[in-house]
Amino acid sequence: MTQYFIGIDTSSYTTSLAVIDGEDNIILDLRKVLEVEKGKKGLRQQEAVFQHIQNLPLLIDYMAQHIDIRKIEKIACSNKPRNLKESYMPVFVVGKGQAFVLSKVLNIPYKEFSHQEGHLGAGMINSGFNDIDKFIGIHISGGTTEMLLIENIEKGFQIDIVGGTLDISAGQLIDRIGVEIGLDFPSGKKMDQISQWGTKLDLNIPINIKNDIWFNLSGMENYFKNIIKNSEYQPEDVLMTLFYTLSQFLEKIILKGCNIYDIENVLVTGGVAANSIIRRELSKQLYKKGINLYFPKTSLCTDNSVGIAYLGKIKK
Repeated sequence: MTQYFIGIDTSSYTTSLAVIDGEDNIILDLRKVLEVEKGKKGLRQQEAVFQHIQNLPLLIDYMAQHIDIRKIEKIACSNKPRNLKESYMPVFVVGKGQAFVLSKVLNIPYKEFSHQEGHLGAGMINSGFNDIDKFIGIHISGGTTEMLLIENIEKGFQIDIVGGTLDISAGQLIDRIGVEIGLDFPSGKKMDQISQWGTKLDLNIPINIKNDIWFNLSGMENYFKNIIKNSEYQPEDVLMTLFYTLSQFLEKIILKGCNIYDIENVLVTGGVAANSIIRRELSKQLYKKGINLYFPKTSLCTDNSVGIAYLGKIKK
């Protein structure tokens, strides 16, 4: 008999609900990107919460019209940004509350995971990573750029942050440069498209790696903003060079991290992992060096609840 597993995620910029079946087929992947007023660089938490409250009932209504809700076996949600005690953001309260109510109404099991774990789940589905006991995760998004040492345990994950940025995230860097050249926030997808027409510039860009697997990106932000202000190069060339340089940062810490922890399996997740240049350059360079690098499908890199639904299915 068909079984369904539901995932709900209410992140800073996307309301999402997903349904997978017992064979890990994605039945529904529903998302509503939150609206950001033109010219603004983001949303306050109360603005995002209000939009989630409006959006989520619409997604639940759509789900109820397209699947037999009597066949739902479990519902899971994201409850906080990371699986740390002090980790909290108001946006996740919306999805958590609605998921809990649904579980009681339908009389089905309920499970919570962090938003970060959801990204890992989205990378693991149909990838074979669920059979790996320990691996390195690279989570690169608008709010996070971290190297994670991950133990895949029965109830979820044991996650230790062992490297990453010491200042701004890769996603913040990308969006700030995008706004600088006149694009709307968030701008990563459009920047990726523009960069396809570019050529890597021959520039001596400093790559500041500290303590083996920690690095800074704010200096890179200033460097590229100055290039744009001086109008020295075409935007497509600047963006191609930006993404290529980011891939170099990531390549260096991945190689160092794999060496330190004697691990060869690396899962790269988060919205920035959808960038075509970063995917291409990292895959090309790390494959030569014996690293088993895996990216989710680009559609599963950006915020979604497929990973949450999958974890609800496989974790006790």
